[in-house]
Order: sequence, then structure tokens, then C-alpha cells
Amino acid sequence: MSATATATPASPAPVRRKRLLPRLLLGVSAMILLFSVVRTVSGADQLTSVGTISAALGLAVPIGMAALGGLWAERSGVVNIGLEGMMILGTWGAGWAGYQWGPWAGVGMAIAMGAFGGALHAIATVWFGVDHIVSGVAINVLGLGLATYLAAATFVGVPGGGATQSPPIPTMGTVTIPGLSDAMDTLAGKEIFFVSDFAGLIGGLITNVSYITIIAVLLLVATWWLLWKSSFGLRLRSCGEAPYAAESLGVNVYKYKSIAVVASGALAGFGGSYLAIVAAQQYREGQTAGRGYIGLAAMIFGNWRPGGLASGAGLFGYADALQLRNAEAVHALLLVGAIALAAIAILSLRRGSVVSAVVLGGLGAGMLVWYLLTDTVPPQFAFMTPYVTTLLVLSLASQRLRMPAADGQPYRRGAGR
Repeated sequence: MSATATATPASPAPVRRKRLLPRLLLGVSAMILLFSVVRTVSGADQLTSVGTISAALGLAVPIGMAALGGLWAERSGVVNIGLEGMMILGTWGAGWAGYQWGPWAGVGMAIAMGAFGGALHAIATVWFGVDHIVSGVAINVLGLGLATYLAAATFVGVPGGGATQSPPIPTMGTVTIPGLSDAMDTLAGKEIFFVSDFAGLIGGLITNVSYITIIAVLLLVATWWLLWKSSFGLRLRSCGEAPYAAESLGVNVYKYKSIAVVASGALAGFGGSYLAIVAAQQYREGQTAGRGYIGLAAMIFGNWRPGGLASGAGLFGYADALQLRNAEAVHALLLVGAIALAAIAILSLRRGSVVSAVVLGGLGAGMLVWYLLTDTVPPQFAFMTPYVTTLLVLSLASQRLRMPAADGQPYRRGAGR
């Protein structure tokens, strides 16, 4: 009798996994339907065009890699706000090695420079017990200063280079599925309700996709498998949940934390390689533009899980792509936000959260009034769109978040006895 009672609670897990795919498809369909309605009402065709989706995918890569780096560190219990500095080091590494030996050498050097920043953070926080926030801020300052110094030392006097930029990096190839890409582009241009928007989404995901983007997707899947499906990942995550319990079971907590933080820096550096090699084809001072911080926000939005942070990175990449390609289409985002907030307010009301429903409904009404009374948004607001989106999404997602239990807490071997 007791054996039956013990086995019963485990049965809902496969059911939840079976329901995940239908829920995911339903969510994607609802999102496409929302944007299709807004595109039809507003006439903003750039909302779901192949070019916008393709640009969004590319812009999501550095944010997603920074978020993935943050996931590795924080799942081991180390807060890493130094992702921005590690990404900056990666951009310099990509520029320095890329112009001399080609783009793939630039990718390798970017990963090495990011790992160097991660190693400094690991030594300070894991081995010397420095406060994680203090160390992260120091890494950001050090990364910016070191990249500025190295750029001046290595690029000045080189043809095409200077104190704030590297010489051009050779082009890295892209992948396009022939035939299908052209068909999706043609179908997206016909402006058929829902069908053209779906075609724009698919077309953007298979047109001019860089090799770094493909590797980034593979890294996302590999991270999910390593951290959630392997014994290595179980030990690493135990260091972020209950390090002293993990220590009592023979886990070398110092080793796993160090590996995670170095990997975190390597992933952030890899994200920096995209900015230098694919987006700009050269290192430029300040080209990260706070993407390391946005990556950290995407990780939190994703509830410290690979699938969630990928969604967050895609959302922020889309907002960035839209304001870069067509500032007028940003005006249509007001209507998207109004409808989305109204839907979330209704769900909150059904769950009994009256205060949240009232606040969200008020914000949605404000966005709707703004949309109806204006024809465009100021250029400054269009530029701020990715950052405003970050704050808004985090505020909406804050109630369902659960960080690793020992995230940011100091650990000293033997202190838990």
C-alpha cells in the first residue's frame, strides 16, 4: 500500500511533458495571430516581414549567449553581472584575431577572452570569497578598460584600424534554404491574414542565417541536456541549490562552480564574436551597448531555464530589430502591448489577483490611448524600445520567478558542518 502511495506522485511528470508541445504550439499560434491582427489594423507590414524576423534572430544571438552564460554561473550559485565586460573582451578578441587569421580564429579568440574574464570572476568569488556583485562590477570596468587599451595598442597604425575600431574582418558565410526561403518571402509579401505572418516567421528563420547563430542554437540545446539530463549537470545545479549538502555527498563544489563561471564567460565572449564578426565585421568600441545586462534580464525572465531565456532573448532581439529597421513600426507595438496587457489582466483577474489585473489593465488602456492619439513615436522612444521592453517584461514575470536557492550566497568548504 505504501509503495503504491509513494509511486503515485511521480506519474504527472510524463503528462506535463506530453502537454508541453501542444502548449508551445498554441502559444506560438496566439502570438502570430496577435501580430497578424495588429499588422492588418495598423498597416505596419514590417512587424512580421522576413527581414525583421531575420534581423531579430541575429540580434537575439549575443543576448541569448550572455543569458546562457548567466544561466551556467547562477545555476552553480554564482551571480555573474560581469557578463557585459566578458562580452566586451570577446568583441576585442574577435576583432584582433579575425582580421589577421579569419573569422573562425576570431570566434576562438573571443571565447578565450570571455573565458579569461570568467576565470577572474571565478577566482575572486569562488576561491577568495569576494562579493559576487562587487566582483562583477569590477569585471565590467576591467573589461571595458582592457579592451580600450588593447585596441589602441593593436589597431592603431594598421590599415583600416584605429583606437576605437579594428580593420575589417573577412566575411563569414550564411545559410539559406534555397527554394523554401524564396517561397516564404513571396508568400509573406502577399499580406494574407495569418498566412503571410507565419510565412514571414519561417522565412526569417531560414534566410541568411549565420554559422554563429546555428552554433548558438546548438549550444542552447547542449546546455539543456548537460544541465538537466546528465550527472554532471545534476552536481552543478546542486551547488547552486544546496552546496553543503552536495559537499556532504562528495561533490567538489569549488571545481563545479569554477567550471560553470569560466563557461559563463566563454559563452558571453562567443556572443561578443557575433557582434564583431557578423553584425559589424569589425571590432568597434561600445558595440555591446549593454547587451550583457539585457542578457542577464533575459535569463531572469526565462526563470533560469534555457527555453525561457531563449524566448526572452528573442523578444528583446525583436524589439531591437524593429527599431533599427522601421521606427514607424514601433508605433504599432503600442497596440500589441495594449492587447497583450489586456489579455494578461483578464487572466490575472480569473486567478483572483485583482490588484495586478487593475494595474495591467490601466497600463494597457494607456498604451491604447497613446496609439489612438498619435501616428508615430518619437525617435528617442524608438531607440529605447528594447530597454523599455526589458523592464516591462521583467515586471510582469517577477511573480513567477524562482532563482536557485543558494544563488549569490558565500560558500566555504567545511563551513556547513
